[in-house]
Amino acid sequence: MTSNPNSSRNTSAFFAQAGISFAVALLAMCFAILYLPVGPWVRAFLGLGTLYLTTSAFTLAKCIRDAQESQAVVTRLDQARVDKILAEHDPFRTVS
Repeated sequence: MTSNPNSSRNTSAFFAQAGISFAVALLAMCFAILYLPVGPWVRAFLGLGTLYLTTSAFTLAKCIRDAQESQAVVTRLDQARVDKILAEHDPFRTVS
């Protein structure tokens, strides 16, 4: 597979920052739910809301990634077609 010069790859520092940021946010939310002065039903509701939000965020990220990857494949195919047409084109050929 050829590498696309226009594609950007995340650095390991960015990946670590994103992972740490997610972990801190999730732990802060869990800590807040545990120590909130409310009844167990409210805690359970907030906990389920946090769980739903977390899984939805992962699903959305996956859908966006899949859409970008499929767009990259279409772009590569279009570029290959243009390259083939340009390679086969002879500007000095006479039209009959």
